[in-house]
Amino acid sequence: MSDSGHCFSEDERQAVYRAIVERRDMRHFLPEPVDPVVLQRLLAAAHHGPSVGLMQPWRFLRITEPSLRQRIHAMVDEERCRTAEAMEARQQEFLRLKVEGILDCGELLVAALMDGREKHVFGRRTLPEMDLASVACAIQNLWLAARAEGLGLGWVSLFDPAALAQLLEMPEGAKPVAVLCLGHVNAFYPAPMLALEGWAAVRPLEELVYTNRWNNP
Repeated sequence: MSDSGHCFSEDERQAVYRAIVERRDMRHFLPEPVDPVVLQRLLAAAHHGPSVGLMQPWRFLRITEPSLRQRIHAMVDEERCRTAEAMEARQQEFLRLKVEGILDCGELLVAALMDGREKHVFGRRTLPEMDLASVACAIQNLWLAARAEGLGLGWVSLFDPAALAQLLEMPEGAKPVAVLCLGHVNAFYPAPMLALEGWAAVRPLEELVYTNRWNNP
């Protein structure tokens, strides 16, 4: 039975797959502002993300105060140094990597997880982390929409969640999970930046898909 009536057109399908394949975790930005209308479209795309039990546990904080952006950057840089110390043999290699574009991007967002939903609904009884998975889905929606709009986005995770929550005056139960750098770029990386820098290699799909049993290709 054909489902062609539900398919997008060929051009539309190719556009979706192109956004997925060409999405990059960006670190280099231009200082140009992001059009507020475009930003609203991106946030709406994030808000259309799937969430378990329709809990919609995401909250997005738009950082517009320059001094607050500076403090977030300092917090991330402090954690970058701590992470480098833990790298041991790869410490200097890690320090050479550009890991964020907080001071350069046109828009800075913080994505947070808001607790307080039912603990035992739609899978949370056995998989309580599904609320975090829902936030990640919202971020991915925003990321793909940004790529389609020609904007870069970088996910920064080098920060102390408790310290950032305190800085942003988050209520009890709220937890920041991502600092998102969003903005115009000169060009998108032709491959993931960590692969270009020789830090890690992209594993082929066939190594990560099994049939019926673990490690059964």
